Amino acid sequence: MANVKQQLETPSLSPLGYPPEVYERRNLNENNSALNNFSRKLTSVLGSLFGPRGGKFLNAPHGAFQDSTDQTAANTTTAYAVTFNTTDFSNGVTIVSNSRITVADSGIWNLQFSIQFTNTTNSSQDVDVWFRVNGTNAANSNSRFGFAPRKGASDPYHIIAAMNYFLSLNATDYVEIMWRPTDIGVQIEQYAASASPTRPAVPSAIVTMSFVSNLPTI
Repeated sequence: MANVKQQLETPSLSPLGYPPEVYERRNLNENNSALNNFSRKLTSVLGSLFGPRGGKFLNAPHGAFQDSTDQTAANTTTAYAVTFNTTDFSNGVTIVSNSRITVADSGIWNLQFSIQFTNTTNSSQDVDVWFRVNGTNAANSNSRFGFAPRKGASDPYHIIAAMNYFLSLNATDYVEIMWRPTDIGVQIEQYAASASPTRPAVPSAIVTMSFVSNLPTI
């Protein structure tokens, strides 16, 4: 009951004949056979879904995105949205206007991010990272990350800022990850692939969005 994409096939309804004016054993047998056939298909689907590996058949909305550019702040009195230029996976979640993580379904969502920050200054610095939903700051969503001074003139201090957060969203709502540093020497930076040994590139920012549950009702 599963196709090559590991998606369960919906059992097709078995056609039932119209009953005759008088009782006919053949008609009853045909209808019973059709119902038995549908029941077997339904039992097979439910058995696969609720079996030990049934989760592989579930198709939950999700999205994963990253950015391959450096992102800077022009001043310390403006809130900046983290941007993304690459879509890794998209199923009911899209990036709009480079920064708006937009969902197609209402529900509780889990947003997770990791941002590669660098501090190029000779002093300790901080950065605030928080969320905005449809352009409005989400209450109590801010996090503050602290950075040590740079290690040398060409060797800034590096740190990954990461966290996850649950959000209640309606269909077509969008979320933005906002940031504000204490000095413009704090940047979001990407690094190209390296050699000796071969190492992958470092995206400046990564974000994933996973559907958790439908909205609770009272």
